[in-house]
Amino acid sequence: MTEIAAHRLVVPDGKVARLPVAVLVERRKIDNPWVDHSYAAVDVLPGVPAAAPWTEVAAGPGWTRYHAGTANIELFANETDNYKHNIESPAPSVWVVLRADDGPHGRQVHLATVNAGEIEAHVVGEVDTIAAVPMPGAVLDWVADFVARHHVERAFKKRKRDAADPESLAARRPDGGRRRHGDG
Repeated sequence: MTEIAAHRLVVPDGKVARLPVAVLVERRKIDNPWVDHSYAAVDVLPGVPAAAPWTEVAAGPGWTRYHAGTANIELFANETDNYKHNIESPAPSVWVVLRADDGPHGRQVHLATVNAGEIEAHVVGEVDTIAAVPMPGAVLDWVADFVARHHVERAFKKRKRDAADPESLAARRPDGGRRRHGDG
């Protein structure tokens, strides 16, 4: 955890923590009559690199990998249940959202999160590209430490439903009374 300690930002009350991560994005050539390439997040690295956004870091036949920018993963003490489920899953993930823009690559890093619930808001629409990338060990340790300090198990409390009123959906007469079978 010492490698990310210098980059970790903790809000004074300790209920929120932020960790900057560098987002690596891959541009791949694709066989499509309307678009000749696609972009997808492939990795996150803890910290803020010295490289400028959209610096090429690797390339191969048909693909180029870029440091696309930096995003802050934010943790909130009242959402630890979501983080706990993620880090205890078989494949802990960081979800990255790339948003369409007018820049030379047509997108920018918009969000990185370890909260699957937060990503649901970005699923609708065609402006965002979402990718789940493997959570690096240093980020996993950081999230686990936050969960250990703030998670409170809450017992599931089932709501008791009100008794149903079968007449509540019955047709009504214009004067407000209920219609009976055969009434016009």
